[in-house]
Amino acid sequence: MSTAKIILDGKEIELPVVTGSEGERAIDISRLRELTGYVTLDPGYGNTGSCQSAVTFIDGDQGILRYRGYPIEDLAEKSTFLEVAHLLIYGELPDAKKKAAFEQEVTMHTLLHEDMKKFFEGYPSTAHPMAILGAMFASMSTFYPKKKDQDLDIIRILAKAPTIAAFSHKKSIGQPFIYPRNDLSYASNFLHMMFAVPAQKYEVSPAVHDALNLLLILHADHEQNCSTSTVRMVGSSNANIFASMAAGVSALWGPLHGGANQEVIEMLEGIQAAGGDARKAIAQAKDKNSGFKLMGFGHRVYKNFDPRARILKKAADRVLAELGVNDPLLEIAKHLEEAALSDPYFVERKLYPNVDFYSGIIYRAMGIPTEMFTVMFALGRMPGWIAQWKELRDDPKTRINRPRQIYTGAKERRL
Repeated sequence: MSTAKIILDGKEIELPVVTGSEGERAIDISRLRELTGYVTLDPGYGNTGSCQSAVTFIDGDQGILRYRGYPIEDLAEKSTFLEVAHLLIYGELPDAKKKAAFEQEVTMHTLLHEDMKKFFEGYPSTAHPMAILGAMFASMSTFYPKKKDQDLDIIRILAKAPTIAAFSHKKSIGQPFIYPRNDLSYASNFLHMMFAVPAQKYEVSPAVHDALNLLLILHADHEQNCSTSTVRMVGSSNANIFASMAAGVSALWGPLHGGANQEVIEMLEGIQAAGGDARKAIAQAKDKNSGFKLMGFGHRVYKNFDPRARILKKAADRVLAELGVNDPLLEIAKHLEEAALSDPYFVERKLYPNVDFYSGIIYRAMGIPTEMFTVMFALGRMPGWIAQWKELRDDPKTRINRPRQIYTGAKERRL
């Protein structure tokens, strides 16, 4: 076994080196404090491996994203969202029989308990749908308090999340709730609940259905990001799955995480209002004194092109063409991308477009309101959160997460 040597206060100790299946290496410091009295300091955990996981692999330098070993490009082209959900949660893509059974289970649990509808009545019409989603997840633990069937609770979360999301949208626009239908696919059912109105026939566009299926797959998991790490931390206390998912929603809500695609749209609208000059926006982004920030470029993990962004760039052109949407924001986005990728300032800093750059434009073309963008992210990320929560809970070596700190406050004082 490889080891790393550390010399502290003249004392040398050896710590084991852990190697992952893709060659990633880490120094196991789990006994560092016990052996030396020291802890490590890593603000933001950018250099800290909080767990060993078999769910998702990312190589940010190479622009690689794989779910359980499958490249995101293959899954995006050939799979449905529920197939990917099964893969993430249970480790394998389902065969035809398991796929049918899994889809049937999800379909049969899409209804909310009628008493849960009363919660929506208490929210003002201005309530953000992420606030409703998080609160409703936490509330589900009161309707399903028994801990006998983990798999059933997983199905409940997957099945009811789109219903809650669609109901929160209907609440915000003052329309009656549209109940789920058992004859529709996962993506079509959500779109039906979002956009159908009583006494009018609503047909789900194949282009919109395929775009939603794609977006959900691309958002399904992304290793140990802020919200996923939050889910795992809450789950480490043996909190139930509903409370853990609610915690993930709260973490995702932040504009630096799940709210980024909304900020991209708002940025593009601002550029449009200022005349639509992409070159001017690029110049402002390079000027530290301008106060302008170019949203949707760069990523904490990827130092190459975000593979999800490559997929969505093609999808954006196709979806808008099939829907007959002529969105000036897409043209501005294209000019921004072209200008940034040819500018040495962005190239040297490896500031490539990320997944948020195009996802908001596609959601906008589908008719999804801007305040629902983060909810759409949460719907896609649900399988990843569940998979990570399940992996942690099923591991007998799991211990409650308890980070250390370096105290910098006042020393002992007396009254």
